[in-house]
Amino acid sequence: MALMFPRVARNFIKNGYFPTDEGTLERALTALAPSAGSMCILDPCAGEGVAIAEVAHALGREHVRAYAVEYDAERAAHARGLVDRCLHADLMETIISRQTFGLLWLNPPYGDLVRDQTNGYEFRGRARLEKLFYQKSIPLLQYDGVLVYIIPAYVLDAELVGWLTRHFTDLRAYRAVDTQFKQVVIFGRRIRQRDQASSDARAARAFLLQVGRGEVDLEELPAQWPFPPYCVPPCPAEPAQFYRITLEPEQFAAEIHRLQGLWPSFDIHLGPAQQLPRPPARVLSRWHLALALAAGAISGVVRSKSGRIMVVKGDTHKEKSLKTECTENEDGSIRETRILTDRFVPVIRAWDMTPGSPTRGQVLTIR
Repeated sequence: MALMFPRVARNFIKNGYFPTDEGTLERALTALAPSAGSMCILDPCAGEGVAIAEVAHALGREHVRAYAVEYDAERAAHARGLVDRCLHADLMETIISRQTFGLLWLNPPYGDLVRDQTNGYEFRGRARLEKLFYQKSIPLLQYDGVLVYIIPAYVLDAELVGWLTRHFTDLRAYRAVDTQFKQVVIFGRRIRQRDQASSDARAARAFLLQVGRGEVDLEELPAQWPFPPYCVPPCPAEPAQFYRITLEPEQFAAEIHRLQGLWPSFDIHLGPAQQLPRPPARVLSRWHLALALAAGAISGVVRSKSGRIMVVKGDTHKEKSLKTECTENEDGSIRETRILTDRFVPVIRAWDMTPGSPTRGQVLTIR
């Protein structure tokens, strides 16, 4: 069949973006079948949204809610026109309800990770983006849900193959139609580890390890699926949570425009004090002056010996630092723990009011 949204992707390999080629997408759709109820499907690395929109169309658009997450602003804007909900965000900065999607279309970014990009996940094998997105995405797929996982063949090491054979059954792997990036397309149905047949898991593990080592020549994804199709199960409820934990740039700009900064509360922050503070018992040292400024005990107009005029205001605010720790349970599920730690940050702001100063009218911040 012809694709519903034929499109040549712009910036083809920009920021690790490897869109699913049309031939692979068209053939993968023949392996999927809809259920009788309403379905929810997700693409956490959606690009321009073409792949997940085609999946929704193939399953019956009127019965499917398509969700997407995309890091690039331009591609996310295009995807919003094709799916029901799309987040412009890094998947690692989102909160999405677990076990609420009947199909996970996962074509993640490709590449190695550095230590500070692991987001609390631990890897025994080679740290790769494909593994990071797998660990973050799999808890979102409901049991009996369908996985379509598109990655380079050489990423299939013992660690990743172990995850796949613990989390999925009916695993099948084929070579993508476009061989430029040596991709394989892996199909599977999620089950609990206790329901996994050990003989099937061992056979699938041995086969996928051979694929990763390049010891077998995979068949190309067939034009017509020769096996019973993977049925996408109905969704018990729509995701209760589907949002990013940080403001989008457009939202941030709108909030600044709405609140207008500190101008509406100018008198509160920089107005005259109701009562003059009592003078200290002795001359303050520079350390005491800095501490008092940061605590907000000293504020107002300050004139330096050089003639500079500053409106000074000190303050201390609390910030939260986020740390994510992920562990794998015995049944193969992944538990994610988010730890928020308070941190007190002193800040001194000075409004330069010196006539003729190059920074006149600017607010200078000292941390």
